[in-house]
Amino acid sequence: MRLRGWKIKGLMLALLLTGGILIGRPQPAQAKSQAVTWYGQWQRAYVGGKSQQYVRMNDGQGATRVVSESQGYGMLAAVLAAKQGARTHATFNNFYRYYRAHRISSTNPLMCWQQTRRNGKLTSVGSERNSATDGDLDIAYALILADRQWGSRTTNYRQAAKRLLTAILAHEINPTTALPLMGNWATTATDRSKLRTGDLMTGYFRTFAKFTGNQRWNRVAQQSQRAVQKLSARHKTGLFPDFIRVRGTSLKLTAVRPGEIESGADNQYGYNACRVPWRLTQTYQLTKDRVTKRALTKQLTFFKRHHTVTAGYTLAGRAVNNYTNPAFTAPINLGAKTLKKTGLHRRLAQQLPKKIQKKSYFGATLQVLTALQ
Repeated sequence: MRLRGWKIKGLMLALLLTGGILIGRPQPAQAKSQAVTWYGQWQRAYVGGKSQQYVRMNDGQGATRVVSESQGYGMLAAVLAAKQGARTHATFNNFYRYYRAHRISSTNPLMCWQQTRRNGKLTSVGSERNSATDGDLDIAYALILADRQWGSRTTNYRQAAKRLLTAILAHEINPTTALPLMGNWATTATDRSKLRTGDLMTGYFRTFAKFTGNQRWNRVAQQSQRAVQKLSARHKTGLFPDFIRVRGTSLKLTAVRPGEIESGADNQYGYNACRVPWRLTQTYQLTKDRVTKRALTKQLTFFKRHHTVTAGYTLAGRAVNNYTNPAFTAPINLGAKTLKKTGLHRRLAQQLPKKIQKKSYFGATLQVLTALQ
């Protein structure tokens, strides 16, 4: 570039005034973070639809299926990616439109827990029209983040979040224990005693209390932290089971049998509880809570003794499988990074796939979400 008529002193002054950047010279684009790169790979592999976009969770096998869990993950990933500079506002709005199209009804904003492609359309029939609490909680939190990120002048994320949170309190929180139910279908005493441990999202509940001004959410947060403390103390490993029964205001815990609720791993650290380190880390990032930190540290101490994190453990710490899955590795890696367990973080980061796996919805999605977190 030729500098006609400029003197050296003038050039030096211009550089100082512009922070060392010559105005008019193209600057290199900022490099994408690894998390945003993974987000792009994940979006190409798992996101379908046009004006109403959704997250496929059937890994290319059989009819396309979408669940409220996957839709919540998609909405959360989109807004977290935006916080890192990705242009995902349109994608988030498309996810939001799909959620709105698959609410239980126009007056009940809980999302139908599953849609299956039938005759070319994604629809919910029978029990699929019930809700799943974990999906609704992520959708509500994503709407709050969207309001912070983009505001609510064009699309009223704030109002949508408040309406959804009102419905969650009415239909998905146990009135006795103040803990999350598994869904709006849990109406009997037996079903209300069932707790999916990955739903103890105390950081969310504190956020919901501040966002809505409804103090009932603080009660949900307090009881959730009591449950976390009790669950952490049950075993030397600090591992939580996929499911447990909880009764009474004192939160009496009772173990479940294999196959009692969902699978043979109901009483193990399996594909539900593997999310617990992520949820604990979310809470610690939001609240810096000591109970959360102790519970997370206890689990990280257990995993530090294992060179490789495999897919599932008994609560006593015995590996039940010899293969790995990012659904287990990524949440622990995030916890180690957050609590500055440097050796464990470096080791686990190396064990994650370098590219997002294309036919492993659950593991790939948790890898992306924990990286964006």
